[in-house]
Amino acid sequence: MASDETIVNNGSEQYFEGVEKLLEIWFTTSDGDDKYADLRNIPRSKLESLMKIVRCEIISFVQNDQIDAYVLSESSMFISKRRFILKTCGTTTPLLCLEPLLLLTEKYAGFNEVEDLFYSRKNYKRPELQVTPHKHFDQEVALLDAIFPDGAAYCLGAVNRDCWYLYTLNPLPQRKRRVALPSTEPDQTLEILMTDLDPEVMAIFTKEECLNATEATKKSGIDKIIPNMVIDGFLFDPCGYSMNGVTKNGCYMTIHITPEPDFSYVSFETNIPSSSIKDTIGKVLETFLPGKFTVTVFTNQDSPSKNNTKEVLELHQIANKYNRRDVQQCSFKNYDLLYAFYTKFPS
Repeated sequence: MASDETIVNNGSEQYFEGVEKLLEIWFTTSDGDDKYADLRNIPRSKLESLMKIVRCEIISFVQNDQIDAYVLSESSMFISKRRFILKTCGTTTPLLCLEPLLLLTEKYAGFNEVEDLFYSRKNYKRPELQVTPHKHFDQEVALLDAIFPDGAAYCLGAVNRDCWYLYTLNPLPQRKRRVALPSTEPDQTLEILMTDLDPEVMAIFTKEECLNATEATKKSGIDKIIPNMVIDGFLFDPCGYSMNGVTKNGCYMTIHITPEPDFSYVSFETNIPSSSIKDTIGKVLETFLPGKFTVTVFTNQDSPSKNNTKEVLELHQIANKYNRRDVQQCSFKNYDLLYAFYTKFPS
């Protein structure tokens, strides 16, 4: 997504880092009783202060009984009862808001323990333009390690090319906890990170081509990827696009687009359980026509999509257009992860 934070170098070159930093945290209570705890009790003014630390701001908002969805000047934020998701691009600094967030959750939301945490991002195109502690993954890991003694860092994919970094909690097994944690909620996340996008598709997400986000959403076919969602979109000036979609049961979809030809980037993410992950991936690819893309799928033991990850393992090729270059699997405390990287066949 291109916004007012576009970086100018050498007086002429303009560059915006579309690659997002994604922070997801699940909270609980030390006594196992979270009946009255809720992250949505954190005041809006406190969230706005957090975003100042991150170097972005809230520009739009929708909610229902299950989830609050915020479009930011640099991507999105989702807040439900126990889960906090912050996804920011450009030169934002999301990890700097982590300790203030933990204080807010205890003071206003009634949570005093982190049950699970995921911090992830693709490798940057221009890492030298980032702000500490986000210039290098080692810096990010050092900050997270100082807060979480049970953290573990991973790099999936080719470290000298396209790769994907992950930090999560992966503690040693405990013989017996003091209290039982709440039962696991069925959960899954599909993320597709795309580069080298089709120029004609990317032109839709400029003010020259569309007047507003509603027009761009319909013209691109974004509204057909996962139908029947309440969509909150924003078309930036002169270019760039962000959208959040939510369902009545608290599921979400989010898409962010940096359309400039020299550094085009699109991210798609959803936690909606799918009977076919393959079909969802196919719809996304048909919509954006990337040259390269990364797929990550998280599923926990109760996820209805858990067995569908086998589809991705069998996807050596997609639509006779894309060839899989890499695939890896990991198992963590509560989740299994599948990572795959694809490139388009040569013309």
